[in-house]
Formats: sequence, structure tokens, C-alpha cells
Amino acid sequence: MSKAVAINGSPRMERGTTAMILDPFIQGMMDAGSDVELLYASRLKVKPCACGKMYCWSEMPGECCIKDKMQLLYPKLREAEILILATPVYIPLPGDMQNIINRLCPLLDPVLEFREGRTRARFRKDVRIQQIVLVSAGGWWEKANFGTVVRIIEEFAEDASVKFAGAVLRPHASLMRQEGELTQDGKAVLNAVRRAGHELVKEGVMTEEILEEISRPLISQEDLWRRWSAS
Repeated sequence: MSKAVAINGSPRMERGTTAMILDPFIQGMMDAGSDVELLYASRLKVKPCACGKMYCWSEMPGECCIKDKMQLLYPKLREAEILILATPVYIPLPGDMQNIINRLCPLLDPVLEFREGRTRARFRKDVRIQQIVLVSAGGWWEKANFGTVVRIIEEFAEDASVKFAGAVLRPHASLMRQEGELTQDGKAVLNAVRRAGHELVKEGVMTEEILEEISRPLISQEDLWRRWSAS
């Protein structure tokens, strides 16, 4: 059985649109036999990286000098094969989520390599993470609005020398609900999200077809702008 850790970076936690997308993704993974632990960045309240001088690389390799709830997260991450980072699109990330990403540095080995024109590290030998996945919900119409968030997570996977397994993206996610209830389109999207989670565990990859189904437009850009103008 594969093990995974999912971190929901939305300040709204269970009540947000990020949770609406992440929960069926996790369920699909569990249906496929994965053991998934869900954590919330806003509950962990991880402090910013502030030791300086790369303490976790030079002074005490693999250890963080800040003693907060990140110390509870490190052992879970070392045991997980899959890391799911879930976040809404802010500018670019919510603060608690950015703090967690910055504090992943102790998991990286300071022995650097130069590959394809870039300096890269890799996870330490005691870290089992093989794949990193992004799950993200946004309010704007276009999928391009996720570009910076995708690059951050994809770049971190490259720096850690593991596979970026793909991005589950849902633009204008608020339109999946009407008067508090899922629309038919919303139900179809969440069904596709669940299948994507199942695919990831069973096949080791999410197909482009299912990712496109998840992020497909639910309304034209012009109609969404008209709604915003009228509100």
C-alpha cells in the first residue's frame, strides 16, 4: 500500500473550494489502495524559515532549528511516497502554505548537481517521496491564472529530483455550486477528480484527458464577466 501526505493550504480549510476539489481526489487515491493523511497548513501554523546560513544543510544537516509543528510533519513526509500540495491561487500562495514549502529544505540533501543547465539537489536517502502533485482551485476564468503556482510546485519537484506527477486545476471553481448545491457540471468535475486520484495510484500517472476534463470551461469568459459586472 502506498502512503501519501496531502497538505491543504487554504485558510478556509474544510469549507473552501480547495477542499471541494481535494477531497474527491484523496478518495480516489484511497479507493485505489493508498493510505492518505490530510493536514491543514492553517492548523499547523508553521513559522517562516528564519535560521539563516542554511542551518539545516551546514550546521545540522537534515534538521530544522525551528521547533514548531513542522517537527511533527517531517516524519510523515519521510514515510510518504506521494506528496499532494493543495492550494487556492493567491499572489501566488497563501502565507501558511508558502511557509511549509520553504521549510521543506531540511529534507533536501545539500550535495548539488548540475543538470540540463540548472543546479539541482535531491531528497535525502531517508525521504521516500517519489511524486509531487498539485491540486488547486481558482476563481478566475482562465486556466493560465494557475501558471505561477504550477511553476512553483513543478520547480520544487525538479529541485528535489522527483517526478512532478501533474496538476489538478479547477478554474472558476465557484460556478460548480449554485445556491450551495453542486450543479450537474460540478458533479461531473468532481467525478473526474476522483478518477484522477485513482489513476495516480493505479497507473502512476494522470492522463491529460482527465486533467482537461477537470479544468474544462463551465461558462464562457464573456458570460462570467457579465455576471461579475452585474454583481
